[in-house]
Amino acid sequence: MEQQNKRILTLDLIKGISVIGMIIIHTLLVYANVQSQYETAIGSFIVFLGRGTSIFLICMGITFMTSRHQSLKSALKRGVLLIFGGLFMNFMKFMIPVIFNFAPDNFIQKYGWHAPIEQQYVYLVQLGDILQLAGMSLLFVGFIRAYVKNKYIILAIGLFVALISREVSRINFDYPVINYVLDLLFNTDYPAYVYFPVFPWMAFIIIGMFFGKWFQELNYDSRQLFRNMLYVGLVFMAMGAPLVFLYGEYNYNGFYHMGPGGVVYFAGWTLIFLWIIYTLTVNSKENKAIKVLKYCSRNLTSMYMIQWILISWGKGIFGYRQHNIGYVMVLIVLYIILTFSVQTLVDIVRKKKTLIVFRPISPDKTALK
Repeated sequence: MEQQNKRILTLDLIKGISVIGMIIIHTLLVYANVQSQYETAIGSFIVFLGRGTSIFLICMGITFMTSRHQSLKSALKRGVLLIFGGLFMNFMKFMIPVIFNFAPDNFIQKYGWHAPIEQQYVYLVQLGDILQLAGMSLLFVGFIRAYVKNKYIILAIGLFVALISREVSRINFDYPVINYVLDLLFNTDYPAYVYFPVFPWMAFIIIGMFFGKWFQELNYDSRQLFRNMLYVGLVFMAMGAPLVFLYGEYNYNGFYHMGPGGVVYFAGWTLIFLWIIYTLTVNSKENKAIKVLKYCSRNLTSMYMIQWILISWGKGIFGYRQHNIGYVMVLIVLYIILTFSVQTLVDIVRKKKTLIVFRPISPDKTALK
């Protein structure tokens, strides 16, 4: 079967929508005041959308199993690049405003910081975001893809990661560099705030890998794959709901650092949601909107970095968490336009580099100089 038949339009559309969604969510979180975020219908809905990280991670796991690049080396290389990409993004987000003196005062005051401010911003460069999660996870799941061939063992590994996540979070040493790595893995007490520690969030990627392997065994029958997602999602919901609602202190403990029950519960909701989206889009025909979303899907990592850097820099112009929902909606449109514009410039630069590498040959067989 040819490679293009291995792609699932629904996953491309969801990843494309996530690009637009993250611009909307991050703009609201950075610029809207507390009342606009939590006391307006639009703000509350956008904050709710921010809980969709598991959707992206399960999609990542599926596509990881069906990617053209199946070698362990490629997974490890991409993992390292994503980790350094995350650190670079944090540097651009937080250090550039300090270096060029356009960081907003109330952003600094929020953390109760005092001089030297530069030292405090180094703390933010270490912040653990989705890129660090993806990069660190690839260093693990690359081995799973290479050496684990049974899909049920893959699923068992994913559930095991969720099961031990709260326990390993207690691991800590007295060495800052080691503790920073442990914080990215387990969310320990090292003073770098990690939104998405590998444990438990890697579990969603591995659950996605389980379905990616199942997709291969189904001979790339996407209809049957999503039907299986519905069934497994219902089972996960039934398993996770009692744990979350009856024993929430251990099994949920907040969205970013949830326990095993929270992972299973959110995975169930996610799988059901994916089945719904597939049902709605299975007969979609190519149009401009779908082309735009597929473009976003192809450039997800770069557009993620671009929008975060632009939004963070904008704090020096528009202020930090000061505006009503109407003002923020205008900023959302602005940042969507800016993100696509910068990505277009990146595409142009990439294309020129490609043309330079593959230079045409002149009639006398000599490479043009």
